[in-house]
Amino acid sequence: MGAIRLRLGRGIGMGRRMIADGLEGAFLAHRAALERFVRARCGDASDAEDILQDLWIKIGGIAAVPDDPLSYLYRVADNLVIDRRRSAQRRERRDDAWNALATDDAGEASPAPSAERAAIAKSELACVAALFDELGEPTTGIFRSYRIDGTPQRDIAAHFGLSLSAVEKHLQKAYKAVLQLRDKLDAEND
Repeated sequence: MGAIRLRLGRGIGMGRRMIADGLEGAFLAHRAALERFVRARCGDASDAEDILQDLWIKIGGIAAVPDDPLSYLYRVADNLVIDRRRSAQRRERRDDAWNALATDDAGEASPAPSAERAAIAKSELACVAALFDELGEPTTGIFRSYRIDGTPQRDIAAHFGLSLSAVEKHLQKAYKAVLQLRDKLDAEND
């Protein structure tokens, strides 16, 4: 694998017009192709959307732009697919181990979570609630509308009186905070 050479922002040509500088511009210009690429590798449309959102978050603050931004985006997208697959495998192993511990002598799973698991879940829920209190509005409202209610981003933008770009930035902020909290909680529980 060759080294990736970086350059500082330069417009990406799209025929006669120029789109936004950097990786974000390349992402927006080639989003449909990136989605097809990711969907072909993970096989699930909702996973592909989540991976594209993770990709958007990853490239969000990068000032230095690779010489070939599109190749860089494909490489990062492929790495995110691999990470998601590995995470699913770890989750499956963890669930299998938990199921082995949570079954009774007859091999039936106990319908109720253990006291320890209930306490951990309650603690994690409190951490998530505190995180969203800390994020405040409109970030929390935008995140809930999009991820929980399934409201399209354009409708959210109209409701909050924001641009579509501002809604995406609020979602990016919320996703980043949730990912950091998830990593922190995973580290504490391992």
